[in-house]
Amino acid sequence: MAFNRSALTILVFGLSISVWELRGKPFAAQPLPVAGENQTASVRKVKLPIKIPIVIVKYFPLDGNNIDIKVTGDWGESLEATREKTERITQRTIAALEEGSRYHGYKDKNAKPSIKYKILDVREFLQPLPLRPRRLGDKVPMTDYAKIMADIDIQTYVEQKGVKEVWLFAYHGDVVGLWESNMSSPYGDVSNSNCDPNDLPVFKHTYMVYHYNYQRDVGEAVEDHTHQIEYVLNYIDGRDTTPTDKWPDLLFWGKFVGSDISDRMVPVRTPDGRQVFRCGWTHYAPNSESDYDWSNPRTVETDIEDWQPEGVGKTQKFNCDRWECNDLKWKIYWMQNIPGANNGLMFRGKRLTNWWLFKGDWDYIMKNKIHLFER
Repeated sequence: MAFNRSALTILVFGLSISVWELRGKPFAAQPLPVAGENQTASVRKVKLPIKIPIVIVKYFPLDGNNIDIKVTGDWGESLEATREKTERITQRTIAALEEGSRYHGYKDKNAKPSIKYKILDVREFLQPLPLRPRRLGDKVPMTDYAKIMADIDIQTYVEQKGVKEVWLFAYHGDVVGLWESNMSSPYGDVSNSNCDPNDLPVFKHTYMVYHYNYQRDVGEAVEDHTHQIEYVLNYIDGRDTTPTDKWPDLLFWGKFVGSDISDRMVPVRTPDGRQVFRCGWTHYAPNSESDYDWSNPRTVETDIEDWQPEGVGKTQKFNCDRWECNDLKWKIYWMQNIPGANNGLMFRGKRLTNWWLFKGDWDYIMKNKIHLFER
């Protein structure tokens, strides 16, 4: 969830490089104004679950009955098998995100999801992904998001049908450039992209474009969303305007994630000398020692299941067995520890808000100046 736009690299499915250089140029979004006295009432009147209408868009370039591997670079399975895979990814990603929004759902069977997805439409194109002409510095042509949005008449979907997300299935194969997440908003772009203000049409309502590679699977699709959650929470928390030596003091990145500018897990030391790890982020579980280290057998002490914004909560000692050493299950487990509905957490004498609001309704967040805790 990096903020160094000069060093930013495209993190895409199938691409081995990382986008997580976390320094430098701020987002192309307007500063969040100071919250007013009505914030508490604004937060509490939000009806849960928050509805997220989506439209699915798929690009299947064909060579006979198969996907044309000469176009995709790495995928040449049959059209039928590819359709089935994208449908499976769609349904399992929806299930994972909704399950992930159940605060402490792994131990509270009565926890309700904070978000709910609804597919409004599925658009399929039996043709290559639209691409922009290669620009200076481009190793491969970039996806033409503006053309795709025009082809599906995104304005009607967003302004008349309430679509908040577009899930785009295509390919990467080292032959095209893409963004895992891309925001179009009257408030600016806060996303895992280069925040180009012209690559998506902007309307009076915010919408997100998530770009999936059907050569990959559900874990990578969900990762698009968990990184986007990290982006918006860091933006709201002011990390972009905070000196890097102060990052450990930030509510989300320092206290919840438990990291600093290094991106790695940095334990806090208790008065009796114990090292306690916090909640981690997409690439790092509490016991991870490197990026994507979700199957590490190292045992550490962590308060992830009783995280407290101030001080250290009740701790446990465990390793990756807690999420079956599985990347998708780690992401669901991590999401379920994000402060959600009725979290009961306090910071500086104020209640923490439901952080799933930042995923579910960005316009409401910005309009009502909602922060990570009530002001």
